Amino acid sequence: MSILQQARFSVTVNHLRDLTQDPVPEVAFAGRSNAGKSTALNVLCQQKRLAFASKTPGRTQHINFFEISDKEGLKAKLVDLPGYGYAEVRGGVKLHWEKLLGDYIQVRGHLAGLVLLMDARRPFTELDCQMVEWYLPTGKPLLVLLTKADKLTRNEAAQTLARARKVLAEYAAQSDSQAVLEARLFSATARIGLNEAAQTVCAWLELPFTPTPEVKVAPYAGAAKKSAEKKAAGQSAAKLGAGAKLKAAVKPVKAVKTAKPKKPPL
Repeated sequence: MSILQQARFSVTVNHLRDLTQDPVPEVAFAGRSNAGKSTALNVLCQQKRLAFASKTPGRTQHINFFEISDKEGLKAKLVDLPGYGYAEVRGGVKLHWEKLLGDYIQVRGHLAGLVLLMDARRPFTELDCQMVEWYLPTGKPLLVLLTKADKLTRNEAAQTLARARKVLAEYAAQSDSQAVLEARLFSATARIGLNEAAQTVCAWLELPFTPTPEVKVAPYAGAAKKSAEKKAAGQSAAKLGAGAKLKAAVKPVKAVKTAKPKKPPL
């Protein structure tokens, strides 16, 4: 059993002054409100409702801490940060979130690494880039998880990953620190990148890593969906083509003119 399964909710914090000062490493999870942050956290810890995953974006409004302990006591913490970029949040609340988020990742001494989740179909938005730029000066490692990768075809996923790694390489070249910046494909549904992400988190927290048994699922549903759509379109086109050929082959029957009866002679 993975030690991440031992994670339990600890406390919710709305101001930095309320942060606990336990001398254990923390790994934080951040991302846009619709990037699948809470779902990824649940899957990595193999729990259904560790972090509340809502269909309504923007539900994580505070910093939520989850403790990982064993028989010897507290070992590490996972941190669920407020999702950013949710348009329907009032201006004052939004500014408070952003300050809480930015201050935490910039000044938290116990922070060992940041997992930044981005939708693989729309990575590195303006707010995502702002998060990276806030975090880079800390010199701590960053793991970008490109979520919902199963929505892409294999080719699209490979291209997205290559572009993401290129962007991170450019950030690394501009930074004075030697921080490790990584990007990986991830899907909570198809279990893409699950063990790799968990291994990185455990390494940052200095915890033993136990791989999760693989579950046989279609890894890239996007490819299957597009293939099915293409096949259906081809079948429709074939039916239309066959109908047109049949119509052309059947010659219209000419109407037979019947002679008008002659009037009898008087």
